[in-house]
Amino acid sequence: MPDPLFRGVMPALITPFRNGAFDEDAFVALVERQIAGGVHGLVPVGTTGETATLSHDEHRRVVELCVAVAGGRVPVIAGAGSNSTSEAIELVHHAKTVGADAALVVTPYYNRPSQEGLYAHYRAINDAVQLPVLIYNVPARTSVDISNETLARLAKLPNMVGIKDATGDMTRASLQRIWCGDEWVMLSGNDDSALGYMAHGGHGAISVTCNVAPAPCARFYNDAMSGDWASALKGQDALIRLHKALFVDASPSPTKFALAHLGLCAEDARLPIVACSEAARIEVLAGMRDAGLI
Repeated sequence: MPDPLFRGVMPALITPFRNGAFDEDAFVALVERQIAGGVHGLVPVGTTGETATLSHDEHRRVVELCVAVAGGRVPVIAGAGSNSTSEAIELVHHAKTVGADAALVVTPYYNRPSQEGLYAHYRAINDAVQLPVLIYNVPARTSVDISNETLARLAKLPNMVGIKDATGDMTRASLQRIWCGDEWVMLSGNDDSALGYMAHGGHGAISVTCNVAPAPCARFYNDAMSGDWASALKGQDALIRLHKALFVDASPSPTKFALAHLGLCAEDARLPIVACSEAARIEVLAGMRDAGLI
């Protein structure tokens, strides 16, 4: 079986703000911390990066800076999704132009397209830009769920290379692996169920928790990828409370609180996301203690 194009753990990077603006210095330091922690790639301007409230100029700047700081040390998969196909094509084209290794393209939200509409959306992107694309399936946020049957069709297109699966449905992973082929990249979008996803044949994850705990997350995925499931289970146990705590309140506010507690950036989020509750802070700190971070 060939090695997948992208594998291991890749943080869904936060976008740090200070006084309402993108904090470039904090972002650079966060990226360097991730690479030093042993992550296998970087994912700027995804959901955790608050892309929904970034301007187009901010979005492009975050991608450009991430690519520049990474400097080819690890691959960069740039968030490039939109519910407008033409806008998604523009963002994928920008990602290619600035040197990203791939694009992460969420299923179109709000429009609620049919399966044929989803196929046509990704087919148009495939035909317009020569850059590997990972499809991001997160029905809880988009109100649309791309089926394994549609993914099997898309897997035949040269630039559609894999998926970030945030459904939490373990059973679809095995069928998808069989139907889409050995070269299809399968990344979990859920930290808490990634151990099971890996056991079903997944290749890694695009992770929120990795923002806070890059080294423990990298160890966990290295163990899982090497088939050392006993060590991976220990890693899962150390991280599970943090996985859960980072979603006790609206993401990414708990993640930004954790990073602020470590002195890595300001806690600032952009409305309508607000600072996380006191109850969430208690859980985040407990999860950080379990993971050996504080």
